[in-house]
Amino acid sequence: MLSRKAMQITPSPTLSIDAKAKQLKSEGKDVIGFGAGEPDFDTPVHIKEAAIDAINRGFTKYTPASGIPELKEAICAKFSRDNGLIYQPQQIVISNGAKHSLDNVFSALLNQGDEVIIPAPYWVSYPELIKLNEGIPVVVETKKEHNYKLRGAKLEKALSPRTKALILNSPSNPTGQIYTREELEEIASIAVKNNVFIISDEVYEKLIYGRSEHISIASLGEEIKKLTIIVNGASKTYAMTGWRIGYTASGLEIAKAMADIQSHNASNPNSIAQKAAYAALTGSQDCVEEMRRTFEKRRDYMIEYISNMPYLTCIEPQGAFYLFVNMGETFSRKFRGIPVENGDRLAELLLEHYRVALVPGRGFGAPEYARLSYATSMDNIRAGLERLESFLKELN
Repeated sequence: MLSRKAMQITPSPTLSIDAKAKQLKSEGKDVIGFGAGEPDFDTPVHIKEAAIDAINRGFTKYTPASGIPELKEAICAKFSRDNGLIYQPQQIVISNGAKHSLDNVFSALLNQGDEVIIPAPYWVSYPELIKLNEGIPVVVETKKEHNYKLRGAKLEKALSPRTKALILNSPSNPTGQIYTREELEEIASIAVKNNVFIISDEVYEKLIYGRSEHISIASLGEEIKKLTIIVNGASKTYAMTGWRIGYTASGLEIAKAMADIQSHNASNPNSIAQKAAYAALTGSQDCVEEMRRTFEKRRDYMIEYISNMPYLTCIEPQGAFYLFVNMGETFSRKFRGIPVENGDRLAELLLEHYRVALVPGRGFGAPEYARLSYATSMDNIRAGLERLESFLKELN
């Protein structure tokens, strides 16, 4: 018999739809995927060369559990340079990806029954990671007119004596929205007043468009900094998803607890990937800007195209590489006599008949929506949107 924890976990819909699309591709089917949560660019050459050099020099053994000193120093320099935040190396814990970092955070913070507030729409793994660590996810709905960002009044209403933390994801996966300084100040004031930790997921901070600006909530003052655990990583910024390097910055007590936990459940982050991440953080950042500009062009193209499609609406993402599209108007319609009914069925029909993969919004806490990634080539985007439009024209 499986554990209760295992039984209550639902599979990631993002990985599930990606697996179905890859299965069809392996069968020789022409599938266009909008499901990927990773850059389609190759890891930059200087980063790969650093990894090769590490292998050739025999840097393939255990490292300190929370990461090598030089990478911690580079991360501290990044926080100072990019966010105006001063951390010491002992406050940094490097892990096997930002998802592993989040698991460490919840493991260090949560006792059974502790509540963690999650604004919806949310990244699919937040509730599951909380449940795996015996916490209770408290989902708080946000409104379209607020660009799906949490307001202070909603946060205060969700607080209880069991509230331990709030997850803040900016730029957001799946909406692409970014919290302004004023919005963050309101949240910070409530968190400090109620002694609530902020788990600030900033993994998309470098992928920002137009005049939008990323501000880390930890930079708003010493009181909120003490309550904030920043989660970040190399995956999205440097096209290093498979390298699995994430990291946290926090108070010393929490950092030590996470390092101790990691020493038992993972020993250490991948040694070779740590050397690659060091090269990423300390080398030229031109590759990051090149990817960002490309994503911005794709974003603009998709927004314009989708705005002219029947039934669909979306808000303009300010960051990340996703469009979160309202598909609700299609649910009352039929495709070749088959009721669409909901987002999961829509995704199935679209994949089966038009070979287009997108991620339904149910797993993000927004069942009327679907997430379309523009981390794919412009040729794929054009062809995929043409197929989606043809599918929509068949609805009646």
